[in-house]
Amino acid sequence: MRESFGSRFGFIMAAAGAAVGLGNIWGFPTQAASNGGGAFLLAYLALVMLLAFPMLVMEVAIGRHGQANPVDSVRALGRRSGQRRLAGMIGYAGMMVPSLVLTFYAIVAGWLLAFLAATVTRMLGWQAATDWLQAFGLWRNIIGTLVFYLLTILVVQAGVRAGIERWSARLMPALFVLFLLLFGYILTQQGAAEGLRHYLVPDFSKVMEPSLLISAMGQAFFSLTIGGCSMLMYGSYLSKKESIPATAFQVTLIDTGVALLAGLVILPAMFVAMHNGVTIFADDGSLLSSDTLVFVVLPALFETMGPVGGWMSLVFFVLMGIAALTSSISMLEVPVSYSTERFKTSRPAMSWLLGLGLALFSLVICLNFGALFGFVIRLATQYTQPLVALGFCLLGGWMWGRARLFQELVQGTPALAESLFWRIWPWYIRFVCPLLVLLVIWHSL
Repeated sequence: MRESFGSRFGFIMAAAGAAVGLGNIWGFPTQAASNGGGAFLLAYLALVMLLAFPMLVMEVAIGRHGQANPVDSVRALGRRSGQRRLAGMIGYAGMMVPSLVLTFYAIVAGWLLAFLAATVTRMLGWQAATDWLQAFGLWRNIIGTLVFYLLTILVVQAGVRAGIERWSARLMPALFVLFLLLFGYILTQQGAAEGLRHYLVPDFSKVMEPSLLISAMGQAFFSLTIGGCSMLMYGSYLSKKESIPATAFQVTLIDTGVALLAGLVILPAMFVAMHNGVTIFADDGSLLSSDTLVFVVLPALFETMGPVGGWMSLVFFVLMGIAALTSSISMLEVPVSYSTERFKTSRPAMSWLLGLGLALFSLVICLNFGALFGFVIRLATQYTQPLVALGFCLLGGWMWGRARLFQELVQGTPALAESLFWRIWPWYIRFVCPLLVLLVIWHSL
């Protein structure tokens, strides 16, 4: 019998965990800092609702309708053999996205684990170990990557309820608690108020700048892993009694809330660091070290805080590790689900086999970092993921058909036919969302 989530709370925590990752905690604050703070925040909030939420509803609906892995779920949308073949091709392309993302994501997560360990060794006075853990080196990267894969495999092999749902329901609340602890402490530091103003008070003259809007659109799109198959996969485990629009809206709120909290912590922390002599912005106002903010600027801030800084650093990197893990388990779940259903093999066996296979690919990237790391990121996030999202949009909006789509959504939402959502959303997903995704693709290229 195919597993399913035991409760709506379990699904929401797992789906939110899949969406909440380094893009929220690392990417969103740096994008906000680079694009006018409050102006970017305002545009991001609008575009989450205009692009990400409508497409999230579609992905979850496709998954719940198919009750299967991404390939078989999208095939179920077709009425004729040619349609099913086309849908299957898009499904296979979609399965590539989380697998490719995990191969570089695990490397970055391994860096986070290394910095977490470095915080502990610094507190213990082990300077040589601290220096090794913080220095960019081959063996540090390999060990960190393998440890992160081990954590991911252990959760996924336990199953949907005992592994993914159980740990997501524990880790996501812990994420919020840690964020609130950091936020409360950062607010007591000099310079934090200036960072809050930069983040929360928009310069309305910048809100409609094309470059800012495109950046906010891309961040909203990738924040909810649209086209990444994780939401489609988790949707296939969702009960028919649950309302898809309401549940997707709750996931969107949690994901956006984490991004907002990350901004409330990191932007004030950046201005606190500036107050303590750490250089953040260039003379032209651009953000320095945006790619290494988490590994350079924030550790420099923690070091200026004395003994308390060590504990703040520990809390921060535990938080980052949680965010990375809740995303990675959803990435590995996609190929594991496909393999167990297609080949009738055990979940633990496929979790270890596929997890170790992807780990091997990550090690190849580590050994050829300069040539492969950036290439794999571009292949997964700039090319494949947006095209898959466009494919899901077209399959769900056009191939599935309005009547069959209604039959799926009305389960768990009896009043759907009379709602404003149903009057707008089917047309919106057919015409507006594909155009917005094409803008994301154009910007990525």
